[in-house]
Amino acid sequence: MKSLLAVLGCIAAALFVASLLIGPSAIGPLPSVKALFSSGDTALALVMQEIRLPRAILAVLVGASLGLAGAAMQGYLRNPLAEPGLLGISGSAALGAVLAIQTGLAATLPLGLPLAALLGALLGVFLITLLAGQQGGTLSLILAGIAISALASAMVSLVLNLSPNPFATSEIVFWLMGSLADRSMEHVGLILPFVLLGGAMLFTLQRSLDAMTLGEDAAEALGMGVARMRRRLIIGAALVVGASTAVAGTIGFVGLVVPHLLRPFVGAMPGRLLPASALGGAIMVLLADILVRVILPEADLKLGVLTALIGAPLFLHLIYQTRRTLA
Repeated sequence: MKSLLAVLGCIAAALFVASLLIGPSAIGPLPSVKALFSSGDTALALVMQEIRLPRAILAVLVGASLGLAGAAMQGYLRNPLAEPGLLGISGSAALGAVLAIQTGLAATLPLGLPLAALLGALLGVFLITLLAGQQGGTLSLILAGIAISALASAMVSLVLNLSPNPFATSEIVFWLMGSLADRSMEHVGLILPFVLLGGAMLFTLQRSLDAMTLGEDAAEALGMGVARMRRRLIIGAALVVGASTAVAGTIGFVGLVVPHLLRPFVGAMPGRLLPASALGGAIMVLLADILVRVILPEADLKLGVLTALIGAPLFLHLIYQTRRTLA
């Protein structure tokens, strides 16, 4: 396990450096590194410190958040098809952002869009908790999440349908595709507390998730407190996924595919999958964000589109492998 985490950490670190050095402008590695640590106000220093560095940091935070939340949800629900969007958190955050764009709040306040998305995610969590109930099981949680997700998706479609402003509609559509372009250190500072707090809450569930493999009754008998664990899972996932969606838009397949890819290397204990999935999610988003800049730099290929193009074939391959194993 330690060797796997070391390998994943080295890959993530290498991709982080590559994310800093790769861009549309052909600049050598040495001048880029010097500009990153310089205190001057040259154009290269601004590019490295105000554009590439925040983008690379956000790729790590967003990817780690989605991978961690996906692994935690799959462990709790004992369902390999569970992913962060299942609880409706991503949809609620997207609805908040869409309303901010449509009402002009995003243009009025510098951080109006991500703040509105965070508020939408928190509202979604409140509704999910209300619908699922204090003593509701995994089925009630899933049904509540599906209901909130469907409602948020319908509201987004309604806003797009009734929008009188074609420019706002275009901005909404492009934002929903997901991207890390044009983000700043202000966005990093905005989501960092939420990601750290939510990530810490999810990591404390490692032993509880291992106990959940025996079933809810067995976990209760072991003194885990399933209701308390569910609340911590919902709040932790809401913090990390809501914050990620607030700054990056909708990034799909990360929380679904990454735990699947890493599960054979960590065994059947879902608690051990959490740190590996966090690193794996960071690797996937870093790699996708680099490819976005390399494949079609002039076409502004969206990050969420590329993660779906990468994740869907990987997931289909995993399904095919599972069918062959069971045959």
